[in-house]
Amino acid sequence: MEPHVNHRVDARIVEDLTAMLTAAEAAGTHPIICSSFRTYDYQENLFENRIERAEREEHLEGIEAEEAAAFWVAPPGASEHQTGLAVDIVDADYLELDEGQEETATQQWLMIHCAEYGFILRYPEGREEYTGRDPEPGHFRYVGEVAAEYIMRKGITLEEFKDAYDESKNDPWAKKDDK
Repeated sequence: MEPHVNHRVDARIVEDLTAMLTAAEAAGTHPIICSSFRTYDYQENLFENRIERAEREEHLEGIEAEEAAAFWVAPPGASEHQTGLAVDIVDADYLELDEGQEETATQQWLMIHCAEYGFILRYPEGREEYTGRDPEPGHFRYVGEVAAEYIMRKGITLEEFKDAYDESKNDPWAKKDDK
């Protein structure tokens, strides 16, 4: 296991993730992976705990409690962490995954440089209507360097990127001649 990657991740991202964390440290920041690959059972447990919290704290029941829970925690089978391509990274001096994380030197560096290593900030501030999720500072998703550079440069989400790609496949002007 690589020194920076002591969490389970997909083998395809280990080299780029390690390089990104090493570069972040070389720049004087202190990144720590606080969450990585999750099994179905672990994700189910997180989701069930969040449902119980919604029932207890928000006095919701049934589908309303599940919908409230899904706003914060992906249901089992729907979490990017289950792919091994997503990691939550925090600053060693600020371990909370909340809006304060955005102000840390680590997050500032990662938001500027993540695409160089094939990662995107998955749930950015102000893009909730596209992602269906609250902003999640520190949640980085591997999409490859070309896609990451495009997404981050344009300030779009993975959903918007996918929609644009799907549209381009149906655009006769976007297709190359078959010569």
